[in-house]
Amino acid sequence: MHNLQRQRLRLLREKRGLSQDALAAAMELPDRQALSDIENGAREVSPEELARAAKALGTTVFAIADPLQLVGEGVFSWRQKNVPRHELDAYEEQAGRWIAAFRYLSQKKGDPVNSGVRQIDLDHRSTFEDAQSQGESIAKLMNLGEIPAQTLSQALENLLDTVVLYVDAIPGVSGAACRVGALNTILVNRNEPPGRRAFDLAHEFFHLLTWHSMPPHHIDEAGRGDYKYKRIEQLADNFAAGLLMPAATIQQIVEHHPLPKEAELAAWIAAAARYMSVSPQAMLWRLVNLGHVSKAAGERVSLERERSGPGDSKPPLFGRRFLGVLSWAIDKGEISVRRAAALTGVSVDRLASIFKANEVACPYEL
Repeated sequence: MHNLQRQRLRLLREKRGLSQDALAAAMELPDRQALSDIENGAREVSPEELARAAKALGTTVFAIADPLQLVGEGVFSWRQKNVPRHELDAYEEQAGRWIAAFRYLSQKKGDPVNSGVRQIDLDHRSTFEDAQSQGESIAKLMNLGEIPAQTLSQALENLLDTVVLYVDAIPGVSGAACRVGALNTILVNRNEPPGRRAFDLAHEFFHLLTWHSMPPHHIDEAGRGDYKYKRIEQLADNFAAGLLMPAATIQQIVEHHPLPKEAELAAWIAAAARYMSVSPQAMLWRLVNLGHVSKAAGERVSLERERSGPGDSKPPLFGRRFLGVLSWAIDKGEISVRRAAALTGVSVDRLASIFKANEVACPYEL
């Protein structure tokens, strides 16, 4: 039995709350030890036993054996608002197929799938200033430059082997962090305004950096009453602000372009936000936190007219790293063109255009 199948058997059993005794009985094994031997690789499982296991676990043999989907081994944290649970579950299953395919095909290609994300020294008792400081420190450590929003995505993939997928998310979903073994993935809704995308990316990065000390909720819900949950989300936002808007860069902006009178402050903030590739709202509160704008003035400023418009460009679907692995797999016969199209949820023609948009050679002719 393949190691992935053994792992899935154990993970699904634990997820369903079944003991080894209960599943061994359902599989008609002689005792619990027989199942333990299967899960540990010391015993093979017959096709009949695997079929009985799949039935007891509420899945199929194909699902347990298919490397191009996640079965029990993915842990997601979704950033969403008012999305019906059944819709989010269905979308999570789809996202799981993208991540599973990347993991499996990367392994076939010989590429690393062990993300190098370190854990930072923060917990829910940390101050917002601590979170901002850690954000700035990580930006320096990753050498993100003067405008971190423009380099963060590439740095995550190149330096930390963290996959960033830009997706057409269902309405209400802005992003997610996912861990599958040693592989970390961040999904970002590419239809959000640019500043929002950058903030979502940095926010989910925080969750990966604090996964052990502050495990995120599976579903981030606006208005949740849990104090600890709210605190963690506020820390994530402060971390993102520090990472995307370093104090030194903000100081330079203020020195070269002094803050105007309050009546013209909204336009100034919008211009600074465009320069830093963040939202005007995020820029306003970073200025307040750094003491450049008073809290009272910040609460009076209206940024309604300064929001990003519909003409903002959006990144190509999925991203170059994901498409690069998929292109290699098609070219080497590891996956058919039709299955690759089905996996990504587009037509064969559209998939070719997505390769082109990501500046990845299309491995087939139309």
